[in-house]
Amino acid sequence: MSLHADEFFAELRLPFHDHAVVGNTYLAAPTPGAHLRLRIDFTRTTYADTYGGIRLAVVHPDRGEIDAVALSFLDHGTFDRRDMASNRPLDNSTRATFNKHHRPGQPPWAEAEFVGLRDAIEQYTTVWFPGAWTASAPNRAAARSAHMAPAPPTPRGARTR
Repeated sequence: MSLHADEFFAELRLPFHDHAVVGNTYLAAPTPGAHLRLRIDFTRTTYADTYGGIRLAVVHPDRGEIDAVALSFLDHGTFDRRDMASNRPLDNSTRATFNKHHRPGQPPWAEAEFVGLRDAIEQYTTVWFPGAWTASAPNRAAARSAHMAPAPPTPRGARTR
């Protein structure tokens, strides 16, 4: 399955100018001149071609992987809106995941909300790559206000699902 990982990572709007997507992996040098690199992969679930999050790793060219963390889509609300709209029960195995099945013309992660995931990536990478997010601060604030708009109030007496 082609994930179109480059499109997924583009939607995350990570601020690292020196980066590449190879296959389904995002590779970056967040701090110019430093040896440490960032690698982001998708985490698999028990089901084939189904992904439940991403795994961030800090890699040194000589020492290999130094540190890693898995960020689940469930913990970061990535698919909460989609799952609530489709009335997916909390115990549904497809909750907070995406797979190769999707509507034509839409990516597999359609309706994803990336703010929580992006905030977690920023928090993790700030420890290892201080100052790497400074350039993206204005774009991030605009994205947060656009994605975090409150829902319109429900009229009195209206039934909700």
